[in-house]
Amino acid sequence: MDPLSELLSGIRAEGSVVCHAVLEAPWTIRFVDGAPLTMITVLRGGGILLLPDGAEQAVGVGDTVIVRGPDTFHLVDQSATLDRPRVEYEIACFAADAECTVQDLGGIRWGNEPEGATALIVGAYRASGHRHERLLRALPPVLVISEGTEVCDWLETAAADAALRSAGSQALMDRLLDWALVCTLRTWFEQAGPEAPAWYRSLADPILAPALEAFHARPSRTWTVEALATEAGVSRALFAKRFTKVMGRPPLTYLTECRMDEAEALLSDTDSSIAQIAKSVGYADAFGFSAAFKRHRGVSPSAFRARSTA
Repeated sequence: MDPLSELLSGIRAEGSVVCHAVLEAPWTIRFVDGAPLTMITVLRGGGILLLPDGAEQAVGVGDTVIVRGPDTFHLVDQSATLDRPRVEYEIACFAADAECTVQDLGGIRWGNEPEGATALIVGAYRASGHRHERLLRALPPVLVISEGTEVCDWLETAAADAALRSAGSQALMDRLLDWALVCTLRTWFEQAGPEAPAWYRSLADPILAPALEAFHARPSRTWTVEALATEAGVSRALFAKRFTKVMGRPPLTYLTECRMDEAEALLSDTDSSIAQIAKSVGYADAFGFSAAFKRHRGVSPSAFRARSTA
């Protein structure tokens, strides 16, 4: 498993809110779900994102937007401001006191005008445990990718099918949203160039990519710099120098960071014993793992588990 696939494993569209909105101005949508990620694809028309920090981002046809949660944000029509009268909508199906359910909005076409000038697909993603936090740390508060109009036509057809609530329609939209999230993030990382995270840039590096693929496929192995260099097919010295230059830290520092992140997820989201977790992240015994975890996280594994599950 490559690093991006590993990060995406913690956030899925499974059972998430999926909406097909068709709107005529003036309108506003208030997003209060606190979802880790919200994705909006503009099929027709456009609007303006009003972000929690006061920033504004115009979006138009073919744009796919990913907004990092959990703060409330708005999407308004292009001529609207929040102090003008308009039709208001709120997406809050993940909130603890929400009146709606996932089934109420999932796959439904809604809005104030069936032939409205603006049409959107909105997907609010659920997190499965704490693994998604690593992905969120790699993303800006909002990112925008422009797609071709043929993608919009295809998505709107799929959403219209889901609105009929035919057999498998929700599963279809879930899978489409998962696919769209992967494609959008991959495109954004590719376009980010030197601004992309180092672990993503390394996937295109002919020396580092084989070694990182081997590590992420078998993190329980007792990896050394020499073993990673062997996977890369270069000398230990060349590999260590190249790794530090591209990744900004030595190989074993990176491996330890990944292992500690994975250990946090396992401690928070599973009932596995400390010994089992130690083995799965590459430590020979629970004692060595516990010492390393406390050194890097400031608390013992058992204390971290108690705090994260309280």
